[in-house]
Amino acid sequence: MSNTALQGRGKPQLRLRNMTDTNLLTMITIIVFVVMYLFAVIVLKKGFLKPQMLLNILNENAALIILSCGMSLVMITGGIDISVGGVTALVCTACAVYLDKQGGNVPMAILLAVGIGLAFGLVQGYLVAYLEIQPFIVTLAGMFFARGMTTIINTDPFNVAHPGFVALKGTRITVPFLGSYNKHGNYISAYIEIGVIVALLAAAVLFLVLKWTKTGRSFYAVGGNRQSALMLGVNVRRTVFLSHLFCGLLAGIGGFVYFMHVGSCAPSHASGAEMNAIASSIIGGTMLTGGVGNIIGTFFGVVSLALIQQIVSSVGLDQAWWTGITVAAMLCVFLVVQSVIISRRKKANLTAAAENTR
Repeated sequence: MSNTALQGRGKPQLRLRNMTDTNLLTMITIIVFVVMYLFAVIVLKKGFLKPQMLLNILNENAALIILSCGMSLVMITGGIDISVGGVTALVCTACAVYLDKQGGNVPMAILLAVGIGLAFGLVQGYLVAYLEIQPFIVTLAGMFFARGMTTIINTDPFNVAHPGFVALKGTRITVPFLGSYNKHGNYISAYIEIGVIVALLAAAVLFLVLKWTKTGRSFYAVGGNRQSALMLGVNVRRTVFLSHLFCGLLAGIGGFVYFMHVGSCAPSHASGAEMNAIASSIIGGTMLTGGVGNIIGTFFGVVSLALIQQIVSSVGLDQAWWTGITVAAMLCVFLVVQSVIISRRKKANLTAAAENTR
């Protein structure tokens, strides 16, 4: 066999070997999502053939995409933030009371949501980065504080009737050429909510920050090895602080997007959102140990999590525990895949180092 043929046969393996852990895990997440969606389209059908089904997944999970992106930033630096669900509920309650009971307006409500998120990001980021308190403890306290403040502000659920907010909530953006015909032969246009645009913009901005900026590279450096990052001149404390600050900001924005989707106030809003954000980040290839992660992977982690829940519901398993069991199994599979990839990569690096010393 010729050398050219041998080289051609080795190219795919070489590409996989040279691929970073972040890109490899992202690719696996995307492949899993595509396979699951094809399975749903071919086997289940039940509406999966209509593009609006996929758009509905985005409509229902726009807030989770934003929260998960913020969670990924913190996890890339080796931290965690379990306060994002509480912040989301607090934003919903504060904005609802401000609009309906205080006679507020929508622009100021948006500023209120952003302000709440920034306040949590500032305080928690300072405690974690500069006082070196464990992020789990700090954000656990933040979660309890946010939930407590939610019930202090308002305890009775109600739907927001503010005209400006109702108009904003009801706004739909038509997606050309993706509509479908119903049983009566009428054409139904495909649409997305405003929250989806916000989520996609947030994901795009964060992707660019992590990919092309010095701050983004600092996140990976700190998560990979803090001591090495410090020796390379990275301001570790500032980087950790910024990760929590950005996560808090995104929690505020995500909270208002969630508020626009549900259009109501209730202390139970966004219950478990922090766990879903962590699960989506892990499924998207973000390592709990830090240093590995990708916003594109996080995006597909969110839609994969939502898709598996939709598939479970479509096959008739409507009980809540079946969804929990399926999500748990999916999460375990991705954790095992991550462990295998990382262990194999370490062995390959050790082998390469041994060969270079010969």
